[in-house]
Amino acid sequence: MEHTARGAHKILPECTLPLTGTQVVDKIITEKCVFNVVKDVGLVLEEMADGETIDSIKKATLASFEVSPDLKPLQQIKIQ
Repeated sequence: MEHTARGAHKILPECTLPLTGTQVVDKIITEKCVFNVVKDVGLVLEEMADGETIDSIKKATLASFEVSPDLKPLQQIKIQ
């Protein structure tokens, strides 16, 4: 998913749309980073794309988040 839409935040502190399910998301993957969604903790930044910084992710993310002690570069997968 794109991290922002025309400059507007897409990762918010809480959903502003009608809910179709609760507590069903465990990972958010964007072109900037990967967040794990951890019960009783919230978002945890796990991976970050080249050229991004923790500050740039904070500016693009309205929701608060923790930074994993094991933060690593965004992983790429091979599509066959």
